[in-house]
Amino acid sequence: MTILVTGATGNIGSQVIQHLVDRGADVRALVREPSKANFPAGVAVVKGDFLDVDSLRTAFDGVSTLFLLNAVAPDEFTQALIALNVARSAGVERIVYLSVIHPDIYVNVPHFAGKFGVERMIEQMGMNATILRPAYFIQNDLTIKDVITGYGVYPMPVGTKGLAMIDVRDIAEIAAIELLRRERAAQPLPITRINLVGPDTLTGTDIAAIWSDVLGRQINYGGGDTAAFEQNLKQFMPPWMAYDMRMMGERFLTDGMLSEGGDVERLTTLLGRPLRSYRDFASETATAA
Repeated sequence: MTILVTGATGNIGSQVIQHLVDRGADVRALVREPSKANFPAGVAVVKGDFLDVDSLRTAFDGVSTLFLLNAVAPDEFTQALIALNVARSAGVERIVYLSVIHPDIYVNVPHFAGKFGVERMIEQMGMNATILRPAYFIQNDLTIKDVITGYGVYPMPVGTKGLAMIDVRDIAEIAAIELLRRERAAQPLPITRINLVGPDTLTGTDIAAIWSDVLGRQINYGGGDTAAFEQNLKQFMPPWMAYDMRMMGERFLTDGMLSEGGDVERLTTLLGRPLRSYRDFASETATAA
């Protein structure tokens, strides 16, 4: 019985693998460049790509459970559908798919709409899966650390509705727990969706206040201008992705990204400990700097 992890060299995928290995699972990692892979002993590495169907057939051979993580890309939807079809042909009946929270609400945001399409495929094709729906990743804010510390501004377009941000370490551990639950079940388990949220719902002003406390000086919230946000992102990501992120930011402002009743309690029970908070992240980041 083998668990295949895609997105294996990324921040979440690599942590999922470590959790699975620590819990005694038989793990296989799908990677584009095996020479760059650095996994714990015992992890089988297979070279492959979502658009290379033959490589996927090889990777899925003998796999019982799949962790499907697709990076944001112009053809993300196609990549996911190919992977799921090949997995089904290979007899894989246990899946954990990393989607995104509220994809049925953020319908104009490209990568949200793509993930919602994948969810619908999983459901319509009767596949047995846990669909994990994470909110905004706390660690995304590592990319703006220098803006916060250097200019005294928190620039993300969070707005006044609030975001239930989650630590990627919690995402990875929950994913591993769900993979093992499905892997070790006597029969494939029915489809379920789990919102992945943090313990707090924070506005832009809330987050700026946390940074002010942690750094011991005034940090102001300045994230209301999504056009400027897009232009700044275009300095280090493709224009299509910067626009996608702008669309997401605009939905933050109008809708927020909120947890639902019982989400925090469910995750706390699943982990057997409290969820990591944004303040924890900010304190760790400031100390590391």
